[in-house]
Amino acid sequence: MSVLTHEEENRYLRQLIIPEVGVAGQEKLQKAHVLVIGAGGLGSPVLMYLAAAGVGTIGLVDNDEVRTSNLQRQVLYATEDITRLKVEAAAERLSHLNPLIEVRQYPVRFDAANATELLRGYEVAVDCSDNYSTRYLLNDATRNAGIPMVYGAVSQFMGQVSVFNYRGGPQYRDLYPEEMHQASDAGPSELGVIGALPGIIGSYQACEVIKIITGAGEILSGRLLQVDALNLRSEIFSLL
Repeated sequence: MSVLTHEEENRYLRQLIIPEVGVAGQEKLQKAHVLVIGAGGLGSPVLMYLAAAGVGTIGLVDNDEVRTSNLQRQVLYATEDITRLKVEAAAERLSHLNPLIEVRQYPVRFDAANATELLRGYEVAVDCSDNYSTRYLLNDATRNAGIPMVYGAVSQFMGQVSVFNYRGGPQYRDLYPEEMHQASDAGPSELGVIGALPGIIGSYQACEVIKIITGAGEILSGRLLQVDALNLRSEIFSLL
């Protein structure tokens, strides 16, 4: 017997009728706790689709403010949000989108001092950061915590998605040993990114989170999806 309310049944109808989700999957989503690190270009679609899907508790880690230059790709925000804390503006927008979920704000930078505490109580972490040092730290922290890290990265017209530390599977360091990036930590502000690309990659990330929580489909663990939006090509590479 369904424990969903009439409002919830109406709101989530289009995914409730999917066999791989159904009522049981929706209840798992509502009980889930997901931590998103970064509320920028990737974080915007990830957060909106997780909220819309009914993920019950979403934690949001970001210490930055909304800037004019963000608006080209960070579609979670509007012009009137400029100078506001991203976590504050994002939480407000997500609550308007779905008032049935809880959004927890962490207006801090994810670092070695707070990583363990921030991850406590969450079952999935989503990497929406824009620098290598944060990804290495998140990789190690999620591996220690025993939870998966849903990875995404974008640059110019190229994007990548994978799931690391899933049930003992490969980690981020298997894809990129740290010494490869010791001299480089450039993000979109230095390299540029076409605005629609984070929407594509972030949507893939959100889908992987939903699959992990509901148990639907094949998780992108041990594989790397690479998207070339300029030439309309995508490939999946094995990491095993």
